Amino acid sequence: MTEHEKRAGRFNEITGGETPVLVDFYATWCGPCKMMAPMLDELKQRFGERLRIIKLDIDNRNNAEAVRQYGVRSVPTLLLFRQGELLWRESGARRTDELADLIDRFLR
Repeated sequence: MTEHEKRAGRFNEITGGETPVLVDFYATWCGPCKMMAPMLDELKQRFGERLRIIKLDIDNRNNAEAVRQYGVRSVPTLLLFRQGELLWRESGARRTDELADLIDRFLR
């Protein structure tokens, strides 16, 4: 198995579970991404074990396949998965309460 296949399998394993996964595609040089970091921390506190949050740096070549597969063209881009299904996606920064309301609808 190639490294590429291992990484793709790991991403599918993470996003394929029952617990919803919010994937944050970001870049270290991105101002709105930096603004989103504390908001994502707050979401993690709010939802606890009911939501998993992972961050993927688009400039890290290990994440290139996921960036390509999901057509990430701008950052931040957020994708919400459950059982491998993409439930929601949006590019751009959002307020914490807006994100919480949106995610809460998928957790019911």
